[in-house]
Amino acid sequence: MSVMEFRKNEHEEPSAVSGGAMDKVVVRKRIDKRILIAGAGGLALILIIAFWLFAPRAGSQSVAMDRLTISTVDKGVFEDFLPLRARVTPLVTVYLDAVEGGRVEKRVVEDGAQVTEGQLLAVLSNAELQLSTLEKQAEVEQQLNNMRSQELALTQTRNSNLRDLNQAETDLAKARRLYDLQKDLADKGFVAKKTFNDTKDDLQYQQQRLAILQRSIAQTEALQSSQLVQLRAAAGSLSSSMGIARNSLGQLNIRAPVTGQLSGFDIQLGQSLQQGQRIGQIDSAGADKLVADVDEFYLGRVRAGQTATVDADGKTYRMKVTKVLPQVRNGQFQAELIFLGAEPQSIQRGQTLQVKLTLGDSSRAVLIPNGAFFNDTGGQWVFVVDSGGSSATKRQIQIGRKNADFIEVLGGLKPGEKVVTSSYSGMVDKDRLNFESE
Repeated sequence: MSVMEFRKNEHEEPSAVSGGAMDKVVVRKRIDKRILIAGAGGLALILIIAFWLFAPRAGSQSVAMDRLTISTVDKGVFEDFLPLRARVTPLVTVYLDAVEGGRVEKRVVEDGAQVTEGQLLAVLSNAELQLSTLEKQAEVEQQLNNMRSQELALTQTRNSNLRDLNQAETDLAKARRLYDLQKDLADKGFVAKKTFNDTKDDLQYQQQRLAILQRSIAQTEALQSSQLVQLRAAAGSLSSSMGIARNSLGQLNIRAPVTGQLSGFDIQLGQSLQQGQRIGQIDSAGADKLVADVDEFYLGRVRAGQTATVDADGKTYRMKVTKVLPQVRNGQFQAELIFLGAEPQSIQRGQTLQVKLTLGDSSRAVLIPNGAFFNDTGGQWVFVVDSGGSSATKRQIQIGRKNADFIEVLGGLKPGEKVVTSSYSGMVDKDRLNFESE
């Protein structure tokens, strides 16, 4: 048996091991594109839904709870009254104006004095007015004299016509008697026919003369009567004009038109006053009234004759509305009230008093507290707190009467519900409020 020996060549490098029989090539798997698109769409949808659920809406607003006043709707007795702030003013005020301009020559009383009707207050001088008054007086008197002369001439003419009429009637009576006498004699032949015819003609003449004179006098009388009426009217007008001129001159003496307290009377000696210039006023003595500014919301509810009360000197005094001035200025109108009976002794003119004006009878009603929200909504809607207490929703309501404390609710709210009664500033365009805790 032969043995074969294999020897390795020392100069031959060993061959590298490939490992091909031991390792496998791993192939990487990729996600299907359709699955990626579907997943991205689902994620976007989830984000949109989350944003829609949690993002604030255009009609909502988040508000801190401590900024709001939340009140409960209740049922109780509504007292229909209106609190007013009223100023004490004189019951009657008469203003003093310089009817005629002039220079102050004399000042009889001082400002603040109590004066009586007709009392002399000051004396003015106006040389031009005095001269023109004298000239006008002379002119008027001359015209009156001329008219009196014309009236006298008309009267004389009337008397002359009456005398002529009387003479014509007498002549006619004589002619008629002579005619009657000669007629019987002429029929018997005792009077010549010519003589009788002359008597007859004379009777006809007297009759015609009287008729013509009567018509003439009637026409003249009508014209004279009309002329006399005109003359007397002109005389009356001139007399009135003369009275006005004298009265204008008398206006230089300034007198008190009524009894009361003089105020604003600060004219000085030597001062020149213009015609119509305001020089003071006289306020009624011991009689005052109250003037109140009322919100225009009550324009249709405040009427003359309504009663009110005011507290002064530890007592309650009754008053009555006498006048309502409907002109609205700056959202308010004015009402005037007078005292029924004696007025408080301590009140001063210009003082402000608190008045309680009764508008109607008390009655049970659904009520919400009066708050600043009314100025923003006019009482047409409110934010009603939801049952969870975390938000409030806008709701339309109907209101009735209103006083300083409560508002009468006619519809839209039920007792026990809660509403936001604080100011809605910055929230009037919202439909929902989300409450946040600090």
